[in-house]
Amino acid sequence: MRLTVLSVAYPLAPVTRDTAGGAEQILSLIDDAIVAAGHHSIVIACDGSAVRGDLIATPRERGALDANARAAAWRRLRELVAKVIGDVDVVHYHGFDFAAYDVQSATPRIATLHLAPSLYPQSVFAEADPQLVCVSESQRRSTPRCNAVIANGVDLNQFRPGDRHDDYVLALGRICEEKGFHDAINAAKLAGVRLVIAGEVFAYREHQQYFSDMIVPRLGAACEFLGPVPLRERRELIAGARCIVVPSRAAETSSLVTMEALASGTPVIAYPSGALPEIVGRGGVIVNDVVEMANAIRSIDAFDRNLCRVEAEQRCDARAMTRRYLDEYARLART
Repeated sequence: MRLTVLSVAYPLAPVTRDTAGGAEQILSLIDDAIVAAGHHSIVIACDGSAVRGDLIATPRERGALDANARAAAWRRLRELVAKVIGDVDVVHYHGFDFAAYDVQSATPRIATLHLAPSLYPQSVFAEADPQLVCVSESQRRSTPRCNAVIANGVDLNQFRPGDRHDDYVLALGRICEEKGFHDAINAAKLAGVRLVIAGEVFAYREHQQYFSDMIVPRLGAACEFLGPVPLRERRELIAGARCIVVPSRAAETSSLVTMEALASGTPVIAYPSGALPEIVGRGGVIVNDVVEMANAIRSIDAFDRNLCRVEAEQRCDARAMTRRYLDEYARLART
């Protein structure tokens, strides 16, 4: 049976493989798999998105991403979902704010919880629909209602171990306080190595304040900020790094950066936040503070990098993830 799947993105970030947000990257992989399987994919996402299916684009907010911007985006999305929902077999929400534009309907609805359950309105856990998908076992254990666990994955063909490793440590992701980039700077300084930071500073006031106060004053020869990097450059950066550091204090539900590093044969040094230990596995070292991170950086050259790729192939393959979603769509469409 050929299905029509409507994917609804978080309204304030474009859907591409280059987007800093993990939810947008996952949606991109799923959209690609839907089309490859012969189904019809429709994606509602903001301008600047690049999808393989049919894109229904919404205006991209250019100013501050404040309450007014969110309210306007929610209103547009709710109108669009209501207009399309009767013509699709399944609706799949990806934004953490999906409750603001979810349209109740006889059409089956599913929402992937890309973030910690505490960041969602608790009312979503009291309702029977949409069906809720967690992205890790760690997340499931702290989620009041979870209908399925489908672990995230990355395209292993896009990431390969490098032949040469330069003398730098890499930190990647959204630039905000909970991701702990200031700890990465401190650990690299203690270890006496150069740190490269790559990622996007979104137009949230708190994110920009953190960047200007905690990151900018410490940039220089030993700490370089590249900003957002496209996929091709990201692959080269990861494969060429001595290691990736993930000093997040947030309860991470998943970590595509960690998966990309493992697929590139690059070991990961991370805090034990949320799902990070189950993703890192044998592909790196779990540490508890800046001093332990610095010590791990100093000794990382002795790490067996082959284990990283093995871990990625066993647990981080996007094909396993997309097969699970396609099966879930078919199941929901039959109910």
